[in-house]
Amino acid sequence: MRNSILLLILWEFSTLFISASSVVHSEVSIKEIAPGVISLTLGDVDPYTPFKLLGCKPKSENMQQSAVKTLPFDLSEVVIKQNKRGCSVYVPLKESEQLYGFGLQMGSFTQRGLKKKPIVNDHPLKNLGYTHAPQPFYVSTLGYGILVNTLKYTTFLCGTENELKENGVTIKESNHDKNITSAEDLYTVKSSTKYVYIDVPNTKGVEIFIITGPDLRKVVERYNLLSGGGCLPPLWGLGIKYRTKYDFNQHQVEDIAGYFRDKKLPCDVLGLEPRWQTNSYSCSYVWDTKRFPSYKQFISNMSLKGFKLNLWEHAYVHPNSPIYKPLKPFSGNFLVWSGLVPDFSLADARKIYTDYHQILVDDGIASFKMDECDNSDISSGEGNWGFPDMSEFPSGMDGEQMHQIFGSLYVKMMNELFERNNIRTFQDYRSSGLFMSSVPATLYSDTYDFKQYIQMINNAAFGGLLWSPELRESSSIEELFHRLQLVLLSPQAVLNMWYLDMPSWWQPDKEKNNKGEKLPNVENMEDIVRKLLNQRMSLIPYLYTAFFDYYEKGTPPFRPLVMDYVEDKNVWSIDDQYMIGENMMVAPLYNKGDKRKVYFPKGNWFDFHTGKKYVGGDYYEIETEYSKLPIYVKENSVIPVAKPELYINKNTVFEITCRGYGISNEATFRLIEDDGQSFDYKKNKFNILLLKTNGSKTNWKYIVKNYSDKKYKICKWEFF
Repeated sequence: MRNSILLLILWEFSTLFISASSVVHSEVSIKEIAPGVISLTLGDVDPYTPFKLLGCKPKSENMQQSAVKTLPFDLSEVVIKQNKRGCSVYVPLKESEQLYGFGLQMGSFTQRGLKKKPIVNDHPLKNLGYTHAPQPFYVSTLGYGILVNTLKYTTFLCGTENELKENGVTIKESNHDKNITSAEDLYTVKSSTKYVYIDVPNTKGVEIFIITGPDLRKVVERYNLLSGGGCLPPLWGLGIKYRTKYDFNQHQVEDIAGYFRDKKLPCDVLGLEPRWQTNSYSCSYVWDTKRFPSYKQFISNMSLKGFKLNLWEHAYVHPNSPIYKPLKPFSGNFLVWSGLVPDFSLADARKIYTDYHQILVDDGIASFKMDECDNSDISSGEGNWGFPDMSEFPSGMDGEQMHQIFGSLYVKMMNELFERNNIRTFQDYRSSGLFMSSVPATLYSDTYDFKQYIQMINNAAFGGLLWSPELRESSSIEELFHRLQLVLLSPQAVLNMWYLDMPSWWQPDKEKNNKGEKLPNVENMEDIVRKLLNQRMSLIPYLYTAFFDYYEKGTPPFRPLVMDYVEDKNVWSIDDQYMIGENMMVAPLYNKGDKRKVYFPKGNWFDFHTGKKYVGGDYYEIETEYSKLPIYVKENSVIPVAKPELYINKNTVFEITCRGYGISNEATFRLIEDDGQSFDYKKNKFNILLLKTNGSKTNWKYIVKNYSDKKYKICKWEFF
């Protein structure tokens, strides 16, 4: 059956030719590159494409398990042109569809009716598309995705323009004929056209991937599997990360570590910011022994207390660095902060860089924070720290191309360093792009808009990205706890005090914090923080299964409601709620007050803490306490809830309470059991422990048993 569908698709694609306004009768090359993914190629495609440079290895077997859907338009309607400017693509757009994607977007969720320029930038610009992690890729509610496999700065007109046709004029209703009440009304173009126009300049050819469904979620899953599947972080990576102030020394970091353990506040990772090294702008990657006089003993002591260490860096190499001279022949012709910009597309550059970092890994460093791998603010004249687009790199890439993939090459290289050691990691980085779902790292930003932080969790999911908001300072205690709740309901829970002397729950005001002015009720604040951190730790087994589904099926562990309920148009524009795994929906608070409206999709839903029932298909005003994460559980769900741990190590065994919510018939949950720290799971060395109940009877059993140790102890069942 699948072969028949594929033949039909290929037959339809064979009708595609270049438009008559270009070279006559030049045929588009058509090839299936993976199940349900068709490549359309025209002209001489640039040799530097993200799919090629990142060495993507599609999980074809897993992709074959999804049916291939017929596209919602005739393929003869897709137009691909070469012109003096470069290449352009016209993709049909139905009136009934909505579009999403373009990477880690800020300021917009639904993208139809917008002009999008997914270009890498350190300062995201409203809703135009400039962002830390741009992707020339969008998905549709009609169950398909369009991806431009390019590193060129590409523009998408998502139903905003009409073209003069050869056989007549397509007339768009003029705003001048309407009842205009403002200049904004006058110049706003509503989405009414029948195409998405894609402009790929300065190229002699273009490659387009068409990714089929059968529905929106399956498109995203297929894309993630095309990228190699989702990542599976180590268990400790799903715990709590605390980043210390940028200039803290060894003694100050040890004090923070002691504080967490003494107060019984969970924490797995301590992050050291720039001043751990002798030079940081640009970087030497050499320990500053004045600030960390016994850094090897320090690393060992932190490990004994259950802390992993994460080191901040960027990839611009200072002249004092031991790798400066070896890297010079493999770097670009412009400097950043007087440091080299390595060409990480070259094996020689990667080897020099990672061979040196192997020393840090051997010393016990568990992960890295890779900063400033995007670009200086291209919307500002003062934004000039990055290398220019006219830069030349020894691989043949220019600065424009390198900017679009620099962060991806960087973090992929650093993950491969750990993979060679059979050690899993969970890292931080500030720039990404296409085909990065298999790399265990989360994106972050120096921006701090609360509502956008929630929206970015949703937008990241369309392109196989993970976004982690972080807690820094706050304008009030209320805002602090709402931000902390969001942090704990994200892929990586990061408490980032990089410019604060004290934890922000001691004093959320930045100026007062750095003056040492503590709140009078610090102990009460700590009690609430402890309750919230413990809730995150209790969810780690659930989150681990969600990430295993990401690895195996491509299902984003954190994703917008529209992926699961695309038939419900009420969710199409909801960007402030999201799903975690298969069974949980969260609705973070981000405005003043402890109440907000929450939409519940079809079915019955239950408050995670109290079991209060909500009937789906409607909005409710919900009140949430500071000390409780705003989680709602689908009916007929089993949720494994662990006894909280202060930290996770190789000997951790989770004591599990199985909670059943609204059980009406048989309900199951797969617990994934492996060592939680190596890549042995890729050799099938893992167990699947099936939890099962029908409400009156309970059971658990191994349905896959390839791992000899135990990570879970099933203690009891509870029902709501």
